[in-house]
Amino acid sequence: MNKKETFMHEAIRLSLEKMEAGFGGPFGAVVVKDGEIIARGFNNVLSSNDPTAHAEVDAIRKACKALDTFQLTGCELYTSCEPCPMCLGAIYWARPDKVYYANTKEDAASIGFDDHFIYQELDKDLPERSIPMEQLLAEEAKISFQVWEQKADKSRY
Repeated sequence: MNKKETFMHEAIRLSLEKMEAGFGGPFGAVVVKDGEIIARGFNNVLSSNDPTAHAEVDAIRKACKALDTFQLTGCELYTSCEPCPMCLGAIYWARPDKVYYANTKEDAASIGFDDHFIYQELDKDLPERSIPMEQLLAEEAKISFQVWEQKADKSRY
């Protein structure tokens, strides 16, 4: 078995172990840097009552904490399933070098984890979305953006 398969086996093991323990759905992930696992994540939506507690987000948070950084450049993410739109966004913000996945989003949809509707929602104009969105106090909110733009000691990310 090669290293990539070893790392994926660990993500799959986590998905099964933590799901059976009641943490959440059958999803696991690991972050690898320099050939070593630096963080393990798993879906803990049910145990934490946090709808954002997906395996990839959990692994990214733990890896960033372990590395004391907000980006995972030089890292790889191994996840037991193709990332959902939320996790995909987190992955792009974290900037790992590569993502490996096992199950597909179609596999996930076949057992009730269907995120296709989110992709459809993103293509709709705001008034057409199933959750209403309304802009409020836009001018007041721009102040923080103006302050950020002028901030000399900001860290871009």
